Amino acid sequence: MKVTRVSRWRLLVPVALLALAVSLIWWRGPDWHLVHDTFSVVRWPWIVVAILLNLLSIVVRAAAWNTVIREAVPAPRPGFRLVFSAFCVGLFANAVLPGRVGEVGRVAVLARRMPGRRGIFATLVGTVFAHRMFDLFPTTVLVIWVLSSAQLPHWAVMTIIGVIAIGIALLAFAIAGARLEQGKLIDDGIGRIRQLVVRARVGLAVMRSPLSAALAAAFQFTGWLLQLLAVYTAMRGFRIYEPLVAAGLVLVMMNVVTVLPFWPGNVGLVQAAVAVSLAQYGVRYARGFAFGIGLQLIEASVGIGIGTIFLAREGLSFATLRDMEQEEEPAFEAAADDRAGAAA
Repeated sequence: MKVTRVSRWRLLVPVALLALAVSLIWWRGPDWHLVHDTFSVVRWPWIVVAILLNLLSIVVRAAAWNTVIREAVPAPRPGFRLVFSAFCVGLFANAVLPGRVGEVGRVAVLARRMPGRRGIFATLVGTVFAHRMFDLFPTTVLVIWVLSSAQLPHWAVMTIIGVIAIGIALLAFAIAGARLEQGKLIDDGIGRIRQLVVRARVGLAVMRSPLSAALAAAFQFTGWLLQLLAVYTAMRGFRIYEPLVAAGLVLVMMNVVTVLPFWPGNVGLVQAAVAVSLAQYGVRYARGFAFGIGLQLIEASVGIGIGTIFLAREGLSFATLRDMEQEEEPAFEAAADDRAGAAA
């Protein structure tokens, strides 16, 4: 009962923040008549293309995670369809719930399809960490390209520098952790947190395989390129005829304001960031804000749409998904029991 009550309060906080943000945007936001007029001239064929590009981006990024999993998980391994299903459920969770519940969600979905595998939950957590590390390379290239062609607000530059610095440090940690000899990964008699870390290192196995690491990185580069093209295509749909680097600036700023997800989708912050980005190219704030709404709806339609399909395919409900963050402890307990049984 106490856990349920705490969980409800945790959900109420972001909902309250979202309501406050929406109220402030409506009160101090753009000229809503211009926003409405912008949507009235949208060219929908371009929007359809943008949606398809976003879908392709998801497929490619799921392929990157699948590459990481194949290096970390011994046979029998989950097939790509199962990995893609778990990845889409994670996207759905990130779109509708605060925080990064989706990262835990996709691990939980995949782990429940692999019963009896010792330490599989923690290993999959390691694969998610490794998968995220491959975002560092396309992100750095994108930021350098945008900074060489456009001017970012000082706060955005400082945030980007901080995120990249943290990313480099985490990448170094991942490579170092992956290079530890397998024989040193002995977790008998140590604390549960240490056990989780030790098992998670197994998920970093891709860092020891240059070919697989290069393949995963290539998939991530392709995924980011498809996202960039989706933004550029959506701009055409909203009759914003600015160069490709403007789409790159929008993509960078969107990622900057979603580093810390205060409420689902950081609705309002994303639109303001998009509008500020396009204002450098002479696009009126209201028009840029309207485009930000449309762009987030495009991404949400893909994430929520296919996420809902695979959520039903996995036999899960929204309530189950909401509680997945609390399933980490039981899953880890089961892994610890497996280790104890094996040692006996």
